[in-house]
Amino acid sequence: MKSFNRNTKLLAVIICVVTALSCTKDFLNKEPFDKLVPASFFSTEAELKLYANSFYEKAVPTGLSVAIADEMGDYTSKSNSPAFIAGSFSAVDQAAWSWSDLRNINYFLQKMHNPAIAQEARDHYEGLARFFRAYFYFDKVKTYGDVPWYSTPLDVSDIDELYKGRDPRTLVMDSVLKDLDFACTHIRDAKDNSASTVTRLVALAYKSRVCLFEGTFRKYHTELGLTASAAEWLKQAAEAAKLVIDGKQYSIYNTATPRADYRKLFTTEAPVSQEVLWAVVYNNALRKWHDITWKFSSATYGARWGLNKQFINTYLNTDGSRFTDKEGFDTIQFVREMNGRDARLAQTIRALGYKRSDGTAAPPNFGYTFTGYHIYKYSLDDKYYDGTAEAFNAIPLIRYAEVLLNYAEAKAELGEMNNDLWNTTIAALRKRAGTGTQPPATADKYLQQVYFPEISDPFLLEIRRERGIELVYEGFRYADLLRWKKGHLLEMQWKGIYVPAMDQPMDLDGNGTPDVSFVKTIPATKVPGVVYYVIDGSAARLTEGTKGFVTWRDDEKRSFPDKKYFRPIANADYVLNPKLGQNKGWE
Repeated sequence: MKSFNRNTKLLAVIICVVTALSCTKDFLNKEPFDKLVPASFFSTEAELKLYANSFYEKAVPTGLSVAIADEMGDYTSKSNSPAFIAGSFSAVDQAAWSWSDLRNINYFLQKMHNPAIAQEARDHYEGLARFFRAYFYFDKVKTYGDVPWYSTPLDVSDIDELYKGRDPRTLVMDSVLKDLDFACTHIRDAKDNSASTVTRLVALAYKSRVCLFEGTFRKYHTELGLTASAAEWLKQAAEAAKLVIDGKQYSIYNTATPRADYRKLFTTEAPVSQEVLWAVVYNNALRKWHDITWKFSSATYGARWGLNKQFINTYLNTDGSRFTDKEGFDTIQFVREMNGRDARLAQTIRALGYKRSDGTAAPPNFGYTFTGYHIYKYSLDDKYYDGTAEAFNAIPLIRYAEVLLNYAEAKAELGEMNNDLWNTTIAALRKRAGTGTQPPATADKYLQQVYFPEISDPFLLEIRRERGIELVYEGFRYADLLRWKKGHLLEMQWKGIYVPAMDQPMDLDGNGTPDVSFVKTIPATKVPGVVYYVIDGSAARLTEGTKGFVTWRDDEKRSFPDKKYFRPIANADYVLNPKLGQNKGWE
């Protein structure tokens, strides 16, 4: 009972502290931490663990935010573009940044070193705190570029530090790397099959992500003048990924069932521990739920997300050949387009023969998507979850598949990719998908023409193809576009399925019954089961008038000038501290 009361009181104090640390810089006028009396509270490993749990609560995103982060990607459509991409956006529109989570971490790092606690335990929890500090700062650097670096909790009297300017990207990212190196050395190595905690291999996997981002960002953003240091970051990415591979705690989940294995990773309540290192975990019995199925299966609650035709074309045929090498590939109708393709396609969007759990056919629903490529990667098959926030499938944050992709890309960027590395990485993913695993003999002209004209290395092109397909709608695409300096792809037309004729009902799932008809006006007599899609000539169009690709929101002006590679410093933050300056182009 005494132990329960002690922990309860400590948790109550922590909650009060975290609540007190509100957004922006409210903490400048408050110093509640002095009242914690650290010598009393940080006296056991259990108390370090209790405090460290707050890092997860503040840092780990919701499952929904992971699933829909790719609405900022080039391969997706929705009701309309985010304001940052289309329309006016200025420093006034940018939300103010918050530093309270960082102060919570730095306070812990300053006060946790009680010699009464075993050194190994202190190192472990210091590693966790430094992992989450790196997690915090990586997000800030991706967003703003240069930011102030703080490694200690500040007092209200520390005016010079509180109101200093931003530190250089190099200083901040070198500090992030030091934190990650400490975390990768000292966090405990035991595998967590629940995928809910940060272990040593999770830290290494995350390090591979951070270093790949920074290495490629420096390589392709030559205007930063940091290209000379890019290779070292890429080497760090490859080394971290290789340590995860060599750790042999994880592997690609593959039961030789290519039509089901991939999607299982995103629809089970317990994370698939063979492959998933870290996840947002939900629990039906505890009523810890999310609303992803509802978001992707509602015409009103969601934003009607869908993939675009240009991206769908990148999925290979089952034999490993390129779909885009087929004559007339771009005007093949949906039913034939879905046939004989990489099995991940039919586990990412509704395709041929998909049925709900009650056995009813579920073709792409144009009430839920504008392009016809209806995403259902995370959606549960039971219709019950279409209208309620009670889904409980775990949402992966880090998968072994990403580690393999990070390793392959870092090696390719360093000019060190070869057939052996290909077989270890990309071939393993394609084997699970039931498609050809052979390395590329030539560069894919379609990928060059539509996406990457500056890339001639066949390996690198295929790795980028694979990264898009394997990680689609897992929240990576926007960051990838930033680091590859391909933001202009966000201006791409939102193109959907090919429509051979207006007013002609189309079968989308191959069962012989019509599912959708594209019309100028909805007919007085409707065909049962058919969704009527109104081509208004403005937001919705067919590229050839009465036939062609359905396109959505051609009336928008989407733009991504170079200044958008960094967000502006929010006007509220700049007014509070003019020493921060403003990012180029946002003045």
